[in-house]
This record gives sequence, structure tokens and C-alpha cells, in this order.
Amino acid sequence: MAGVAEQWDTDRVFTVPNILSFARLAAIPVFTWLIIAGQDLPALIILVVSAATDWLDGYLARKLKQTSKLGAMLDPVTDRLYILATILALLFRDILPWWFVLVLLFRDLLLLALYPLLRRHGRDQLAVNWIGKSATFALLMAFPIILLGVYIEIDWVYTVGWVIALVGAVLYWGAGFLYLRELVQIVGDSRRGEVEPPA
Repeated sequence: MAGVAEQWDTDRVFTVPNILSFARLAAIPVFTWLIIAGQDLPALIILVVSAATDWLDGYLARKLKQTSKLGAMLDPVTDRLYILATILALLFRDILPWWFVLVLLFRDLLLLALYPLLRRHGRDQLAVNWIGKSATFALLMAFPIILLGVYIEIDWVYTVGWVIALVGAVLYWGAGFLYLRELVQIVGDSRRGEVEPPA
């Protein structure tokens, strides 16, 4: 699409928001191992800090005028990997049930399978919608609360985390349907000649 690149403030790799995203990415194997090893307190600290920086990097990108194409791609990829690693680690510990993990995984696998179709019609990614942002926020908040409930052995904390997780899962799929609708529109526009496929 013509003019898409003009919306970015910079093409630099090492901006403050991107560095925060790289740090979150690097933390994924660390907190994954900590959860699996039963080191819940340090895992909780990393999960909470990572969730906070997920909001912070977007805020700083706008505040410092450092939005970039790399950042727009890196942030959602990091979120997906963060969620994937957390649910698999919690599944390993029997903290999350397999059906909940499959609900989240199936949505991401479905969208991943459709990515070649998106590329074929001239797009690198879909615009993140507010439901998707809300879903990610809910899930990133829910997992530390669930783990906290297990760590301090207080049932109501665990229950609160689960309520937020279920809301997040519903929003996650709601966002997925919006992405599918956008993809259908892109394919339709491309076939009508409104979007030029890449050379």
C-alpha cells in the first residue's frame, strides 16, 4: 500500500521502545525456566515487569516519536511468544488446563496459517485492533495473578486471575475474528485492483 512507510517516525533499530521489546523477548526463556522449575517469586517479578513494559514501550514510542515498522512488528510478536511460553510453562505445572491452552493456541495457529495469503496480497501485517490490545492486556495481567494465587495459596486471588484470563480468551478470539474480516477485505480489494501485490 502506498504511503504506509510515512506513518513511522524512524527506521532506527535501537530506539527506547525497541530496546524494551528486545528485553522482554530476552526475558521469555528466563521466566519460562523459572516457572517450570517452581521458582515462582522471581518468575512473578519478571512477568509483572514484562507486562508493565508491554504498555510502556507503546507509550514511549508515541511520546518520544519513535514509532517504527520494526517496533510495530516486534511488539505483537513478543506478546505472542510471551503468551505462548507462559501458557505452556503453566500447563507443564498443571496450573492451566490443556483445553485453555488449546483455545489460545488454535487462534494463533489459524492466523499464522493465513499469513501467506496476507503476504500474497501485498501486506506484511494486519493493524492491531483495540480488542486485540485489550485481550493481550487481560492475558498479560491474568497469568501473574494466577501464579500469585498458587504461590501464596489464596483461592480468591487464583479465581480473580482465572476470571480475567477467561475474559482475555474471549477478547482474543474476538480480535481474531476482526483480523479475519480485515483479511477478507484485503483479499477483496486486491482482486478489484485496489491493492497492488508485491513485485
